[in-house]
Amino acid sequence: MKSIINSIKLIFLLTFILSCNLFSQNIPYTILISFDGFRWDYTSRGITPNFDYIEKHGVKALSLKPSFPSITFPNHISIVTGMYPQNHGVIANTMFDPVTNKIYSLRDTSEVRNAYWYKGEMIWETARRQGVISASYFWPGSEMNIEYRRPTYYEKYEHNRDYVERINGVINWLKLPYNKRPKFITLYYDLTDSEGHKYGPNSPQVNAAIAKLDSLIGILFNKLDEIKLRDSVNVIIVSDHGMTEISKNRYVNVEEIASCSSCKFFNRGAVMNIFIKNKSEIDEVFSKLKQNENHYRVYKPENIPTNFHFNNNHLIGDLFILAEPGWSVGTSKDKDKMDDYNGGNHGFDNSFIDMHGIFYAIGPSFKVNYKTGTIENINIYPLLCRILNIIPKQNIDGKLENISFILKEKEKQP
Repeated sequence: MKSIINSIKLIFLLTFILSCNLFSQNIPYTILISFDGFRWDYTSRGITPNFDYIEKHGVKALSLKPSFPSITFPNHISIVTGMYPQNHGVIANTMFDPVTNKIYSLRDTSEVRNAYWYKGEMIWETARRQGVISASYFWPGSEMNIEYRRPTYYEKYEHNRDYVERINGVINWLKLPYNKRPKFITLYYDLTDSEGHKYGPNSPQVNAAIAKLDSLIGILFNKLDEIKLRDSVNVIIVSDHGMTEISKNRYVNVEEIASCSSCKFFNRGAVMNIFIKNKSEIDEVFSKLKQNENHYRVYKPENIPTNFHFNNNHLIGDLFILAEPGWSVGTSKDKDKMDDYNGGNHGFDNSFIDMHGIFYAIGPSFKVNYKTGTIENINIYPLLCRILNIIPKQNIDGKLENISFILKEKEKQP
């Protein structure tokens, strides 16, 4: 009897997936664009006519709240998995695994592509399992070393790749024969993040970056018009986090305070993870850091505030440091590097408004001239699943009901 029931379940699932595939011929294309470090209020500076157009003809959220910590890789993965960093596994741009002694760093191509670190299922994996073609013109996690965990088509990250060339790559995918054409595509730009770190969020250089990225939206729209797909494409523009001003004069040397020979310090700036080889020293080091707690907070993982959803992962370390917004924590060696990061930073408390990013959307699936309040980035994955008419993973933290109201009524139902 049990085998008959399992067979019926399998037939039902296959039938459902087949129906999804047939329906996918009618679903719109969706391009998800990330403007790294694009703060929630950058579009209020009077230099973003294309964002203004989307606001009038699509959806604009007051802000996009990042997951904690408000760092690049963790939040890009949260956006495409619907999971908090502690659950999808990428809790920082640099991570130390005390079980394997491996170190993950965004500058280490081998580890960035190592599927071991990625515990969540990305949207392109979900789509691929259900017969929907996807593509990525850059996105953290899209280059994994396991073929079936990657998008159908993808580009290996090249930091200096020409910005318009990236758009041309997306357009070329949309010009493929219909049965080979991706329904979902990601696109990534670093400019506002890079300039924000160097010069600060209120600098002329960041204003120039904002204007340049806005112009790319216009270029994309024009090229979609040229291939006569503009009305069939959803364009969603997000950012992973915001940016706030920092100063090398607002610096706390955690290594000096901890005075611990068996400590390993990972990450710097807004957050720091401390691993202590001699576990008997944890309480002593914690006590030192607690007694000198000024412009930062020190936590044992189990005591990290619950609203951060960040206390249940062995990669967090034995102790965790969170800097006060605008301040930096680090080691003696890190302080010497502060001149390179004396403009702006992120990674702070994700409720701090400067850490919030943007959410704009326009296209056949979205309401017109619709404004909403703050959206959490973990809700984007189930939204994408609804648009693509695929079944989301069930272990996610995001909820469709927290975001589906931005869709046109006919798009809300599967």
